[in-house]
Amino acid sequence: MQKEKTVYVIGHKNPDTDSICSAIAYAELKNTLGEGNFAPKRAGEINNETKFVLECFGVEEPGFLGHVGTQVQDVTIKSTPPISRGFSLKKAWNTMRDLGDATMPVVQEGKLEGIISVKDIATANMDVYETHILAMSHTSYTNILDTIDGIMVVGDASDIVTKGKILIGAANPDLLESYIDAGDIVITGNRFENQLCCIEMKAGCIVVCMGAPISKTIQKLAEENNCKVISTPHDTYMAARLINQSTPVGYFMRKEGLVSFHKDDFISDIKSVLAKIRHRDFPVLDRDGNYCGMLSRRSLLDMEKKKLILVDHNEKTQAVEGIDEAEIIEIIDHHRLGNLETAMPVYFRNQPVGCTATIIYGMYLENGVTVPKAIAGLLCSAIVSDTLMFRSPTCTEKDRAAAEALAKIADIEIQDYAEKMFRAGSFLGDKAPQEIFYQDFKKFSSNGLTFGIGQISSLDQEELSLLRPKITEYMESIQGDWDILFFLLTNILTESSELVFVGEKAKEIVDAAFCGRTENTWISLPGVISRKKQFVPKILNGMQQVL
Repeated sequence: MQKEKTVYVIGHKNPDTDSICSAIAYAELKNTLGEGNFAPKRAGEINNETKFVLECFGVEEPGFLGHVGTQVQDVTIKSTPPISRGFSLKKAWNTMRDLGDATMPVVQEGKLEGIISVKDIATANMDVYETHILAMSHTSYTNILDTIDGIMVVGDASDIVTKGKILIGAANPDLLESYIDAGDIVITGNRFENQLCCIEMKAGCIVVCMGAPISKTIQKLAEENNCKVISTPHDTYMAARLINQSTPVGYFMRKEGLVSFHKDDFISDIKSVLAKIRHRDFPVLDRDGNYCGMLSRRSLLDMEKKKLILVDHNEKTQAVEGIDEAEIIEIIDHHRLGNLETAMPVYFRNQPVGCTATIIYGMYLENGVTVPKAIAGLLCSAIVSDTLMFRSPTCTEKDRAAAEALAKIADIEIQDYAEKMFRAGSFLGDKAPQEIFYQDFKKFSSNGLTFGIGQISSLDQEELSLLRPKITEYMESIQGDWDILFFLLTNILTESSELVFVGEKAKEIVDAAFCGRTENTWISLPGVISRKKQFVPKILNGMQQVL
């Protein structure tokens, strides 16, 4: 039975507490409802505040998923069994025929050594005229016995052919002794004189056809002269035709310029290789270089994209990398409608509340599912974080009621817990400006401009004041990658922010948005704490006035 495909529940890049906690809580709800296999993921590094929350309620950090494009591991990988380099051509051919495969991987101790194809085997049978081929390829007598259905009458089957040519011993002994060299493999019939001649000329092996009886004298003389004797039920023609097929695939396999893929490779990255090289199958390796299976061109026709549920965002610029290559099946959000497009209709739930966690709590109630204590703690933390403990203008009565109900389930006192959470999140002394800048950063596009807005919240005004020049310096160092950059340093206690900005026309836009109160590259914004409801709308209005 095929394993059910996992659906990933994921928030935006540079995730905040709401993004992470909502992903965990919603995946838990979907799994409880038995709707499939759902796993929470994160699209970026979590911040100190979120780490505090997860540790407080003993919840494991979601795994990182930095790109959601279809990978080789998402496609059906054929479990083609590998063969060893010692396999005979005949055995390899029979295996291909039985499996219906045109290419076989040659593997040694888990590592790919080469590949052998039907074409390679055909070439070996049709284009090789070298009578010394068994010696050149160091063919084992085990292979010869298997290929010609032989029995080793005299000699050790585990030995290897190291010298001599293959020849048919059909001539009379006088002529035969003129072209037998030491070590040769002679295919002959039930002729005592010919067999004796082969032994006297130091042949390496006598192949007696048609299952003819081999006299005790010949067996004794062969043993004394280190000459192997094989009995085969086939006639001379068939034995001569088959014996070359005993050569090991290691001699004919392709070793140089092998094209293989790793399970982690993205299909979009390997399409150019597939277009240039018209092989039917390609070996697939894991991270350690071990062989895993074969990737068929045909399997790419019906490959499944990664399935996603997006929480806390619905804009492409904020989504995980490779979003265009994935299949979005649901979106749960509380922000403005963005520019994300889907190929198929999706379940889209967007409510004007202060936090995605409030929506998800409501979905637990709607489905009659009891909220586990740890999940209640996460959801409550997310609401307190996103609404700045109900101070943000985005906060609604639904947010407050949800947080209070969840706090009872989680057995926490909101005021005391919120202060600890905010202090854990606002400790910035151990972080570089770059880490702080991208801790809660979102990308936007409007009026022909690409701009980014970051935000940090703290209970300590002195910490924010010391941070402002460092953030300004960092923003100036990366200004060339953006049209405009904004950063809000928000004081939760005073319910105000300081805005730092860089970029062409940034000052004019800020002046237009906030009535010309800028001081060099920053401005004080009393009463502004919400990026979504208070800052972004005014900035967009300022852009419309200036541009």
